[in-house]
Amino acid sequence: MRNIDLGNITQAAADSFAGVPDRRQRELLQALVQHLHGYAKATKLTHAEWRAALAFLHRVGDISTDSRSEFCLLSDVLGLSSLVDLLGSAPGATPGSVLGPFHTAGSPWKGNPADLTAGNAGEVVLMRGRVLGVDGQPVPQATLDFWQNADNGLYWQIDPTQPQDNLRCQLKVDEAGHFAIRTIRPRPYQIPTDGPVWHDLVGPAGRSAWRPAHVHLIVSAPGHRTLVTELFDAEDPYLDSDAVFGVREALVRRYQRMDGVDVPVIEIDLVLGTQTP
Repeated sequence: MRNIDLGNITQAAADSFAGVPDRRQRELLQALVQHLHGYAKATKLTHAEWRAALAFLHRVGDISTDSRSEFCLLSDVLGLSSLVDLLGSAPGATPGSVLGPFHTAGSPWKGNPADLTAGNAGEVVLMRGRVLGVDGQPVPQATLDFWQNADNGLYWQIDPTQPQDNLRCQLKVDEAGHFAIRTIRPRPYQIPTDGPVWHDLVGPAGRSAWRPAHVHLIVSAPGHRTLVTELFDAEDPYLDSDAVFGVREALVRRYQRMDGVDVPVIEIDLVLGTQTP
């Protein structure tokens, strides 16, 4: 098209992706163009603001590493991560919550029950439960990917005093879907405040940097939707002001004393939705 103007540039840009072979990818790209152009038009975006936004994204990329994703943090503080979690939650299944910027693939495999307490300060606790389908039946093929912060509130990726893969593991549930992880009680912590997401967005908005204490879980099983979620401490003071909008009432649990167990216990049944064809 030789004569591009305000009236036709958006449609021309969207149409330029009409040749993308994958239908879903084509739909995502064309909708992205439409919404980005709509944002620019609605806000009357200036050259200076556009250049500032590009510079911000460059800084986000510059600070990101294999073990720290500032782009993931950006998605989290904008509420996009939680929105995608809510959109993807299966009816009757455990709700999802944010992946966070400190997940790394390839955590060490442990036996079930697992014990992650070695070398860690803090209150020892037990997290246990079952993995079930929406029909209430155990899912014995399920695996868990688990990670959390240390007693000082830090993850190993940003704390050189911790060994690599501290307080994280993968494990398989037993034939009845049970799992148990002996660990330490996680602590509330601040999202990273040394990068552009904090300095350019969250800090200037006067928002809290705090996340309530939680553990992370990815639960996978053949024929089921993968669940990315968190479990929160019911006694945490930051449940109502989570910096990344991740708290769901169904994911809040209380540590309790139970007969036959020497440490406080937190229990939950993790319910997986059926895989969509």
